[in-house]
Amino acid sequence: MLQRQYLNIKPLGKIMAKDKSEVSKLFEENRKIIDKAIEKFIPKEITLEAFSNLYGKPKYKIDLEAIQEAVNKPIWNMLERGGKRWRAVLFLLVYEALGGKKEDGLDFAIIPEVIHNGTLIVDDIEDGSDLRRGKPAIHKLFGEDITINAGNIMYYLPLTALLKNKGKFDDKILSKVYKIYVEEMIDVSMGQALDIAWHRGLANANNVSEEEFLQMCLYKTGSLARMSAKMAATLVGSDDKTIETLGEMAGNIGVAFQIQDDILNLISVEFQKKKGFGEDITEGKRSLLVIHTMKEATDADRKRLLEILNSHTKDRKLIEEAIEIIKKNGSVEYSKSIAKKIIKDSWTEVDKLLPESDAKDKLKKITEFLVEREV
Repeated sequence: MLQRQYLNIKPLGKIMAKDKSEVSKLFEENRKIIDKAIEKFIPKEITLEAFSNLYGKPKYKIDLEAIQEAVNKPIWNMLERGGKRWRAVLFLLVYEALGGKKEDGLDFAIIPEVIHNGTLIVDDIEDGSDLRRGKPAIHKLFGEDITINAGNIMYYLPLTALLKNKGKFDDKILSKVYKIYVEEMIDVSMGQALDIAWHRGLANANNVSEEEFLQMCLYKTGSLARMSAKMAATLVGSDDKTIETLGEMAGNIGVAFQIQDDILNLISVEFQKKKGFGEDITEGKRSLLVIHTMKEATDADRKRLLEILNSHTKDRKLIEEAIEIIKKNGSVEYSKSIAKKIIKDSWTEVDKLLPESDAKDKLKKITEFLVEREV
């Protein structure tokens, strides 16, 4: 029996076509601004002057060509492929909604965005992915050794923005920002550990509960969204309650975004063109779709779905069979309803907290967009 209490939940207000267009335009406009900010701290073409100013003057002699080939090229190869930059936009909207000036917070908005892209290129190695955003995964182009190192350095390079803004913000505030960074980076890795363990069939892989899945998402996908909102609120001098409330809201956006991502991985042709057909099935991923199916399916279907997931197959017919089992048990509709409920519940608290403003209105629209998007 489907858990019907979730199936009729209404979203914050079905996002209209004109709102989708507005959000897409918002992402595109901010993407250009954000990428320019990233380039301040990770130049597309590294020079000795830039290297010395950003990372410290070398004591002996630095091989800039090697840095260009092994750091800057793979990083920008990834960044220039696109992406919504929604974590950075989330940062800027929270910052503005709390009274901050966009230009003052821009350098910090790049921190979660660069880290996110670093996690993606490492994640593609861990998952054995061939595609990312419609092109060969970074490790397919540059090799695993360069890619792992480039992904790792993306976890730290954007902190240069924090170091270069000393004096612009109070040291106590910058210390709180760094503390948020450390806490959320630990959570990101914990979430990835859980996800990897399950799709490798370790521990409780065949009996993952919905609550365990949601906690994994709060760590893996929610952390960088939470980092964005908490950093933004901290930098404008918000009190601890405001920081935590906005952080919780952003973390929930991350969870809902992940659920929608998992749905699109299985049902969206456009999404599959960029990531590969049914990659989550090949990976053996224990998504909410799978967890719900395992609860609702017949013994035969449950057994068959596990067989396919645990085989890590790339056979299209087997992947289609697994997707059909998931669909016929109502797991797509159920997962969508959970994502909408999470967003609705989290926005209720934030709505009371933030004063009315253009930034707040845009924040609400991107929240709706991320769970209603089709690609």
